[in-house]
Amino acid sequence: MVDTHSRRPAEIWPLVHAERAALATDVMRLTDEQWSTRSLCSDLSVRDVLAHLTAAANLNGFRWFAGVVRCRFDFDKQVVVRLAEQLGDSPAETLERFRRAVTSKIKPPLPVIAMLGEAIVHGEDIRHPLGIHHDSPIATLTRIAEYYRGTDQVVIARKRVKGLRLSATDGPFTSGEGPLVSGRTLALIMAMTGRTRFCEELRGDGVPTLRDRSPANDAAAPE
Repeated sequence: MVDTHSRRPAEIWPLVHAERAALATDVMRLTDEQWSTRSLCSDLSVRDVLAHLTAAANLNGFRWFAGVVRCRFDFDKQVVVRLAEQLGDSPAETLERFRRAVTSKIKPPLPVIAMLGEAIVHGEDIRHPLGIHHDSPIATLTRIAEYYRGTDQVVIARKRVKGLRLSATDGPFTSGEGPLVSGRTLALIMAMTGRTRFCEELRGDGVPTLRDRSPANDAAAPE
Protein backbone atom coordinates (compact mmCIF):
# COMPACT_ATOMS: atom_id res chain seq x y z
CA MET A 1 0.00 0.00 0.00
CA VAL A 2 1.31 3.45 -0.91
CA ASP A 3 2.59 5.65 1.88
CA THR A 4 0.02 8.37 1.36
CA HIS A 5 1.26 10.38 4.31
CA SER A 6 4.70 11.06 2.83
CA ARG A 7 5.16 14.75 2.10
CA ARG A 8 8.88 14.89 1.27
CA PRO A 9 9.38 17.41 -1.56
CA ALA A 10 12.02 15.24 -3.21
CA GLU A 11 9.36 12.57 -3.72
CA ILE A 12 6.55 14.90 -4.76
CA TRP A 13 8.23 17.22 -7.29
CA PRO A 14 8.79 14.48 -9.92
CA LEU A 15 5.07 13.68 -9.71
CA VAL A 16 4.21 17.35 -10.24
CA HIS A 17 6.50 17.52 -13.24
CA ALA A 18 5.05 14.32 -14.72
CA GLU A 19 1.49 15.65 -14.46
CA ARG A 20 2.47 18.97 -16.04
CA ALA A 21 4.31 17.23 -18.87
CA ALA A 22 1.33 14.98 -19.59
CA LEU A 23 -0.99 17.99 -19.69
CA ALA A 24 1.34 19.89 -22.04
CA THR A 25 1.23 16.91 -24.41
CA ASP A 26 -2.55 16.60 -24.19
CA VAL A 27 -3.19 20.24 -25.18
CA MET A 28 -0.48 20.72 -27.78
CA ARG A 29 -2.83 20.26 -30.76
CA LEU A 30 -5.92 22.11 -29.56
CA THR A 31 -7.78 24.32 -32.02
CA ASP A 32 -8.52 27.97 -31.27
CA GLU A 33 -12.10 26.98 -30.51
CA GLN A 34 -10.95 24.34 -28.03
CA TRP A 35 -8.64 26.82 -26.30
CA SER A 36 -11.70 29.01 -25.73
CA THR A 37 -13.77 26.18 -24.26
CA ARG A 38 -15.08 26.89 -20.78
CA SER A 39 -13.17 24.84 -18.21
CA LEU A 40 -14.56 23.44 -14.96
CA CYS A 41 -13.11 26.49 -13.18
CA SER A 42 -15.82 29.07 -12.77
CA ASP A 43 -15.78 31.30 -15.87
CA LEU A 44 -12.22 30.50 -16.92
CA SER A 45 -11.45 29.07 -20.34
CA VAL A 46 -9.15 26.12 -20.93
CA ARG A 47 -6.44 28.57 -21.95
CA ASP A 48 -6.98 30.64 -18.79
CA VAL A 49 -6.54 27.62 -16.54
CA LEU A 50 -3.29 26.65 -18.26
CA ALA A 51 -2.00 30.20 -17.69
CA HIS A 52 -3.11 29.91 -14.05
CA LEU A 53 -0.97 26.79 -13.66
CA THR A 54 1.97 28.59 -15.27
CA ALA A 55 1.55 31.48 -12.87
CA ALA A 56 1.67 29.17 -9.85
CA ALA A 57 4.90 27.63 -11.16
CA ASN A 58 6.51 31.07 -11.39
CA LEU A 59 5.28 32.59 -8.13
CA ASN A 60 7.59 32.30 -5.14
CA GLY A 61 6.69 33.27 -1.61
CA PHE A 62 8.07 36.81 -1.86
CA ARG A 63 6.24 37.61 -5.11
CA TRP A 64 3.06 36.01 -3.77
CA PHE A 65 3.08 38.17 -0.65
CA ALA A 66 3.97 41.32 -2.60
CA GLY A 67 1.07 40.63 -4.94
CA VAL A 68 -1.33 40.10 -2.06
CA VAL A 69 -0.33 43.46 -0.59
CA ARG A 70 -0.61 45.15 -3.99
CA CYS A 71 -4.11 43.69 -4.42
CA ARG A 72 -5.03 44.79 -0.88
CA PHE A 73 -5.39 41.19 0.30
CA ASP A 74 -7.94 40.40 -2.40
CA PHE A 75 -6.73 36.87 -3.19
CA ASP A 76 -9.12 36.42 -6.12
CA LYS A 77 -7.81 39.62 -7.69
CA GLN A 78 -4.23 38.37 -7.38
CA VAL A 79 -5.21 35.16 -9.21
CA VAL A 80 -6.58 37.22 -12.10
CA VAL A 81 -3.51 39.48 -12.18
CA ARG A 82 -1.03 36.59 -12.16
CA LEU A 83 -3.02 34.67 -14.78
CA ALA A 84 -2.95 37.68 -17.10
CA GLU A 85 0.84 37.87 -16.71
CA GLN A 86 1.22 34.37 -18.18
CA LEU A 87 -1.55 34.33 -20.79
CA GLY A 88 0.52 35.75 -23.64
CA ASP A 89 -0.80 37.03 -26.95
CA SER A 90 -1.92 33.69 -28.38
CA PRO A 91 -2.72 30.11 -27.36
CA ALA A 92 0.65 29.07 -28.76
CA GLU A 93 2.39 31.49 -26.42
CA THR A 94 0.26 30.35 -23.48
CA LEU A 95 1.32 26.76 -24.15
CA GLU A 96 4.98 27.66 -24.62
CA ARG A 97 5.05 29.48 -21.29
CA PHE A 98 3.51 26.47 -19.61
CA ARG A 99 6.00 24.11 -21.25
CA ARG A 100 8.86 26.20 -19.88
CA ALA A 101 7.33 25.85 -16.40
CA VAL A 102 6.90 22.07 -16.48
CA THR A 103 10.03 21.31 -14.43
CA SER A 104 9.85 24.40 -12.23
CA LYS A 105 10.17 23.95 -8.46
CA ILE A 106 9.05 27.49 -7.72
CA LYS A 107 5.86 27.70 -5.67
CA PRO A 108 3.75 30.02 -3.53
CA PRO A 109 3.89 29.49 0.26
CA LEU A 110 2.18 26.11 0.02
CA PRO A 111 3.35 22.53 0.62
CA VAL A 112 4.60 20.76 -2.49
CA ILE A 113 1.73 18.26 -2.22
CA ALA A 114 -0.63 21.20 -2.87
CA MET A 115 1.17 21.87 -6.16
CA LEU A 116 0.59 18.26 -7.14
CA GLY A 117 -3.09 18.68 -6.30
CA GLU A 118 -3.25 21.79 -8.47
CA ALA A 119 -1.71 19.94 -11.40
CA ILE A 120 -4.15 17.04 -11.12
CA VAL A 121 -7.33 19.00 -10.41
CA HIS A 122 -6.70 21.79 -12.90
CA GLY A 123 -5.50 19.25 -15.42
CA GLU A 124 -8.91 17.61 -15.21
CA ASP A 125 -10.58 21.04 -15.27
CA ILE A 126 -9.02 21.39 -18.71
CA ARG A 127 -9.36 17.85 -20.02
CA HIS A 128 -12.90 17.01 -18.95
CA PRO A 129 -14.75 19.63 -21.08
CA LEU A 130 -12.57 18.66 -24.05
CA GLY A 131 -13.24 14.93 -23.70
CA ILE A 132 -9.55 14.17 -23.14
CA HIS A 133 -8.84 11.12 -20.97
CA HIS A 134 -5.76 10.89 -18.78
CA ASP A 135 -4.80 8.16 -16.31
CA SER A 136 -2.67 9.43 -13.45
CA PRO A 137 -1.00 6.66 -11.42
CA ILE A 138 -3.36 5.45 -8.72
CA ALA A 139 -0.62 5.96 -6.12
CA THR A 140 -0.42 9.64 -7.10
CA LEU A 141 -4.19 10.06 -6.97
CA THR A 142 -4.34 8.36 -3.59
CA ARG A 143 -1.77 10.79 -2.18
CA ILE A 144 -3.88 13.70 -3.35
CA ALA A 145 -7.14 12.25 -2.05
CA GLU A 146 -5.48 11.82 1.35
CA TYR A 147 -4.20 15.40 1.23
CA TYR A 148 -7.50 17.03 0.31
CA ARG A 149 -9.64 15.06 2.76
CA GLY A 150 -7.55 16.54 5.58
CA THR A 151 -7.16 20.18 4.54
CA ASP A 152 -9.04 23.33 3.62
CA GLN A 153 -5.87 25.03 2.39
CA VAL A 154 -6.13 26.44 -1.14
CA VAL A 155 -9.61 24.97 -1.58
CA ILE A 156 -12.32 23.90 0.88
CA ALA A 157 -12.28 20.09 0.97
CA ARG A 158 -12.06 18.82 4.55
CA LYS A 159 -15.24 20.62 5.60
CA ARG A 160 -16.99 19.41 2.46
CA VAL A 161 -16.45 15.73 3.31
CA LYS A 162 -16.87 15.94 7.11
CA GLY A 163 -19.18 13.21 8.38
CA LEU A 164 -19.01 11.23 5.14
CA ARG A 165 -17.34 7.90 4.41
CA LEU A 166 -15.29 8.04 1.23
CA SER A 167 -14.29 4.85 -0.55
CA ALA A 168 -12.41 4.54 -3.83
CA THR A 169 -13.46 1.74 -6.17
CA ASP A 170 -10.18 1.71 -8.09
CA GLY A 171 -7.61 2.08 -5.32
CA PRO A 172 -6.90 1.91 -1.58
CA PHE A 173 -8.25 5.33 -0.57
CA THR A 174 -10.81 5.29 2.24
CA SER A 175 -11.63 7.99 4.75
CA GLY A 176 -14.12 9.00 7.39
CA GLU A 177 -17.31 7.59 8.84
CA GLY A 178 -20.92 8.24 7.92
CA PRO A 179 -23.01 7.99 4.75
CA LEU A 180 -21.06 6.40 1.92
CA VAL A 181 -19.63 8.17 -1.11
CA SER A 182 -17.86 5.78 -3.48
CA GLY A 183 -16.35 5.96 -6.94
CA ARG A 184 -13.10 6.46 -8.83
CA THR A 185 -10.36 8.15 -6.85
CA LEU A 186 -10.20 10.98 -9.38
CA ALA A 187 -13.95 11.53 -9.18
CA LEU A 188 -13.74 11.69 -5.38
CA ILE A 189 -10.92 14.24 -5.62
CA MET A 190 -12.83 16.42 -8.06
CA ALA A 191 -16.01 16.26 -5.98
CA MET A 192 -14.05 17.02 -2.80
CA THR A 193 -12.72 20.18 -4.45
CA GLY A 194 -16.16 21.38 -5.52
CA ARG A 195 -16.56 20.04 -9.05
CA THR A 196 -20.20 19.08 -8.68
CA ARG A 197 -20.60 17.34 -12.03
CA PHE A 198 -18.41 14.50 -10.77
CA CYS A 199 -21.09 13.71 -8.18
CA GLU A 200 -23.07 12.23 -11.07
CA GLU A 201 -20.73 9.25 -11.25
CA LEU A 202 -20.40 8.72 -7.50
CA ARG A 203 -22.60 6.30 -5.57
CA GLY A 204 -23.87 6.09 -2.00
CA ASP A 205 -26.20 7.74 0.47
CA GLY A 206 -23.70 10.54 1.10
CA VAL A 207 -23.60 11.85 -2.47
CA PRO A 208 -26.53 14.30 -2.07
CA THR A 209 -24.84 15.80 1.01
CA LEU A 210 -21.54 16.19 -0.83
CA ARG A 211 -23.31 17.84 -3.76
CA ASP A 212 -25.22 20.22 -1.49
CA ARG A 213 -22.00 21.33 0.18
CA SER A 214 -20.47 22.36 -3.14
CA PRO A 215 -20.97 25.68 -4.94
CA ALA A 216 -23.65 25.99 -7.58
CA ASN A 217 -20.98 26.10 -10.27
CA ASP A 218 -17.64 24.36 -10.54
CA ALA A 219 -15.03 26.65 -9.05
CA ALA A 220 -11.34 27.34 -9.28
CA ALA A 221 -8.88 26.49 -6.53
CA PRO A 222 -6.78 29.66 -6.57
CA GLU A 223 -3.43 30.24 -4.96
